[in-house]
Amino acid sequence: MGSPSGPPFDPDDPDRARRERDTEPIPRIDPEDPAGYGPGPYADADDAGYGSAYTGEGRSGRAWTRDPDGFPDQPISEDELAGLRSDASGMAPRRVLPLEDEPSSLVARYLFPTERYRGEWKRHWIHLTTPIIVGVAATFVLGYLSGFLAGRDVGALTTVAVLLWFAVMGWVAWKVADWWYDRFILTNKRVMVVNGIITRQVAMMPLTRVTDMKYEQSPTGRALNYGTFVLESAGQEQALRVIKNLPNPNELYLRVVEEMYEPQAVEARLGKEADEAKADDGA
Repeated sequence: MGSPSGPPFDPDDPDRARRERDTEPIPRIDPEDPAGYGPGPYADADDAGYGSAYTGEGRSGRAWTRDPDGFPDQPISEDELAGLRSDASGMAPRRVLPLEDEPSSLVARYLFPTERYRGEWKRHWIHLTTPIIVGVAATFVLGYLSGFLAGRDVGALTTVAVLLWFAVMGWVAWKVADWWYDRFILTNKRVMVVNGIITRQVAMMPLTRVTDMKYEQSPTGRALNYGTFVLESAGQEQALRVIKNLPNPNELYLRVVEEMYEPQAVEARLGKEADEAKADDGA
């Protein structure tokens, strides 16, 4: 037999301990306890809720691969749905029902029986800025002229000034009435604008033909919450394209987009709200 290789054993050799440590056999790793921590809250990956989602080995000797069946779909509870209906700041959910349950008599005549009414809006009061300013200015001017002509024998001029003031105020009243009868209407099939007192104008665009939609808000519009809607259609001639001074444009934009892309969700939500209202009335 040959003698073992290497230097003879020397008990006083200072490097002997290091060599013995380096040549120690590597202990076998327990696949059930790769970190050597023993049983604990994370010893069994399946009990922690992660073992069913991954298979194979990792740092502990197992390769990890994604198991598509490891995370089954969870149903959404009513509380979670209520949270989705709230905005990001946690405020109350935005209104999804029509502003009125039934269309006004002004609008109802333009809707056919199979059409679902979603709401109607008058233009923002900023639309009356010019008539109001003109009416106030005319009143101040008449008051000044009345005081100026009071001590002079010019009764004819005073009469003319009063008649002019009545004419201006009549024009202001006409503009206010025209604003009152001017409506933007949304249904499940189209958007409409109805305006005019003597000469009535009805413009509409099917939702299926709307290829692009946007709204614009000036700094004043953002402060007072109004904006201008621009609707683009696939056709070249458009009876309805720019609608100015609509109130709450963000809410209106969401309503129109939801009606275009998620009509089933709108119907389901409105039906649920109606059932809840009937249940409350029955209680």
